[in-house]
Amino acid sequence: MSAGSGHDEESPWPVGVALCTLAVVTVLVALVSEVFVESVQKAAESFGMTPAFVGFIVVALVGGAAEMASAFSAARKDRLDLSVGIALGSASQIALFVAPALVLLSFVVGPTPMDLQFWPGAIVMMLIATMTASLVTNSGRSAWFVGALLVMVYLIFAMTL
Repeated sequence: MSAGSGHDEESPWPVGVALCTLAVVTVLVALVSEVFVESVQKAAESFGMTPAFVGFIVVALVGGAAEMASAFSAARKDRLDLSVGIALGSASQIALFVAPALVLLSFVVGPTPMDLQFWPGAIVMMLIATMTASLVTNSGRSAWFVGALLVMVYLIFAMTL
């Protein structure tokens, strides 16, 4: 290894194997996501759910289950900074990278280009969620009732969809 790398021995996995594994896992996740989306669409139709409810509530809860489990685990270990970082990092990643990237990719991949037009209620909910997250995290401290209030805000959003 090169000097100053901090490693005394070589990695047992070559970089090529790691990249191939990452590519295969990415394809498998994409396939599972396709099955998930089709299943959710059929279930939503049979239960009479609106597309907004499915997108904001169902897909967000089920799709973010692994992240939520990590955030809960960190919070259980009294690592609130890590827990909040996981939650806010995921939301920031979606808003600042994934959504714009999908819009750009839709010009190449999709049958019709996507846009980022949201209905006014979604914009208000995003604004309220952003302001609430900012107010809650600015103090650096929290208590159980703050979490209860945040869950109530989420339930109010769910009822408006």
